[in-house]
Amino acid sequence: MAVETLHLAPPGPLLAFWRSFRENRGAVIGLAIVCGVVFIAIFANFLAPYDPLEQFRDATKLPPIWVEGGDWKYILGTDPLGRDMLSRILYGSRISLFIGSSVMLVTAIFGIFLGLIAAFKGGIIDVVVIRIMDLIMAIPSLVLAILIIAVIGPNLTNTIVAITIVYLPRFVRLVRASAMSELSKDYVTAARVAGVGQWRLMFSTVLPNCMAPLIVQAALGISDAILEAAGLGFLGLGAQPPTPEWGSMLADSRDLITSNPWVMALPGIAILITVLSINLMGDGLRDALDPRLRRS
Repeated sequence: MAVETLHLAPPGPLLAFWRSFRENRGAVIGLAIVCGVVFIAIFANFLAPYDPLEQFRDATKLPPIWVEGGDWKYILGTDPLGRDMLSRILYGSRISLFIGSSVMLVTAIFGIFLGLIAAFKGGIIDVVVIRIMDLIMAIPSLVLAILIIAVIGPNLTNTIVAITIVYLPRFVRLVRASAMSELSKDYVTAARVAGVGQWRLMFSTVLPNCMAPLIVQAALGISDAILEAAGLGFLGLGAQPPTPEWGSMLADSRDLITSNPWVMALPGIAILITVLSINLMGDGLRDALDPRLRRS
């Protein structure tokens, strides 16, 4: 009697990626928290009990509900102007994620273009691009961001511009290195022999094979951009009051660190949780996308 052998098809790339990603429990927790923060940012209008700019003059400096004197109408208390802390933190997630996502999107677009141009053109173009990136990287990121803001002025848009310039070298150098390692491979040679144009070769043939490290860099870069924006906001060079941005909220409440510590602690905790969860998710992406780090 013949025995039929059942052959199971290998998992698809997305399923294989998810199986590898979920082996890192910290990454799964980080992904869940990031999804929660994104949900809060999108639906802050519906989740926040009050307008973040609304002032309740009869309820200033109220503590959170778990501290004596707290009021259930203001679960996380109020700031010195009587604004609800919960509403401001919920709206602050929208601004912080917008800054991080905008910086990484613009940085990725310009970084991919400049990196591919430098790798493919070589010569003087490569030297000029890399030397400019080296010059930017030679200056500490926060110092350079402060210098740019001092020139163009402090506001939310200029904060995104400054942080984008600061983090551009990361993408340019990563794309250039990845592209140059791909140029020596047989499939690139075959594409050139087949008459594929240079622009198509750059963006359709080589770039897809460089995406794994770029995705990881983009994920980790979002957390760095959020921290950088919070630092600028704390120094008064980022989003300007009364915008409920976490860094500027820290700056507004630094005089209350001893008398009303929750006003400063709550936005700091929000920054910590968001940045930590994004970094955990980025570590999981790195392990899942790099075949050398996958577990058998």
